[in-house]
Amino acid sequence: MTSSTDLPVTIWRRSSYSGQNGGNCLEMAADHPGPTLPVRDSKNPTGPALLIPTPAWQAFIIQVRADGFGRA
Repeated sequence: MTSSTDLPVTIWRRSSYSGQNGGNCLEMAADHPGPTLPVRDSKNPTGPALLIPTPAWQAFIIQVRADGFGRA
């Protein structure tokens, strides 16, 4: 498993909708080169990061913006 500290990244980005208190947030490595995008839990910045294929992340974001998953 890849840990967040093993990745050659310097900039982790959090959603602008996240509060200042940390909360339940995902962070993505905005400057990561390659075919994957590292995503981690903001509450555990040195913990594991998921390496998501960039096209899959882009499709996910498109669906979120279009409210393609509905609301609970």
